[in-house]
Amino acid sequence: MNQNRLPTVTKISEEIKKGNRILLSRAITLVESKRADHQATAAELIEDLLPETGKSIRLGITGVPGVGKSTFIEALGLHLIALGKKPAVLSIDPSSSLSHGSILGDKTRMNELSRHQRAFVRPSPSGTSLGGVAKKTRETIYLCEAAGFDVIIVETVGVGQSETVVKDMVDFFLLLMLSGGGDDLQGIKRGIMEMADGIAINKADGANKTQSTIAARTYQKAMHLFPPSLSGWTVPVTTCSAQENEGIAELWEQVLKYESKTRANDYFRQNRTEQNLKWYREGVSAILEQYWLRDPDLQEKIHSLEEKIRTDARSVSSALAEISQSL
Repeated sequence: MNQNRLPTVTKISEEIKKGNRILLSRAITLVESKRADHQATAAELIEDLLPETGKSIRLGITGVPGVGKSTFIEALGLHLIALGKKPAVLSIDPSSSLSHGSILGDKTRMNELSRHQRAFVRPSPSGTSLGGVAKKTRETIYLCEAAGFDVIIVETVGVGQSETVVKDMVDFFLLLMLSGGGDDLQGIKRGIMEMADGIAINKADGANKTQSTIAARTYQKAMHLFPPSLSGWTVPVTTCSAQENEGIAELWEQVLKYESKTRANDYFRQNRTEQNLKWYREGVSAILEQYWLRDPDLQEKIHSLEEKIRTDARSVSSALAEISQSL
């Protein structure tokens, strides 16, 4: 983005509040930029928009590749529009570890939703960020909320157990699963299952409908093995078919019930506060890391120890201990 052609922060802020999609897209590109001047402008913009944020419900959706996340999200998004809502979808595509490129194909997979006037679909590459989300997803959520979108859906990469990072930036974390993968209990991964606020067996249609119902019962029984959620919420396990638009309305009702319960017991507010504090602490750690890495003496020590590790003259453990003691 050419900084010289960028409108003022005040102008961008005003246009985003009006729902200007072009300026919203440019603002997201701004926060995703690695340039220091862009980052400074983005921080000023988000600070200016802060009073307009926090008014949506944030929904994270994860699941293994092939579970039908994009089809499900399009069905859910269209349902929300029918209810008078304005959904924004932040879909994260995996980046290549070699070329660092990304296909960003979710907009084509959500063709009808992405063309709707009341929806906003923004694909972003995951880059080097772990956890199935992009590095600037939190900031993008704020921008979309300021633009008037009242349901923010974060679709993760869907690559496995690292998906749990999205839990720290959404209100409701939905895990989509499939039946028919052999013994369904073998598919239960304790870490991600414990974090889920809802579980849905997708593609519960045709010949797979009965098997999906059985799988849902199996997972529901397994949920009793986990400790109670801090939210006081009992995690439901349901079935749905995004292809046939079945079970979508019921799933949204579960999200609303969760919101109602957690607002009543104040977990909703406390959770968002803790998420912001964790975001802040992660940022502080990143800043301190950059500060230390700019120290020439430390840089020299790091490179010297790298060479010793390369020639097996030092173990990784002892090298890290030496760096730690020098800080």
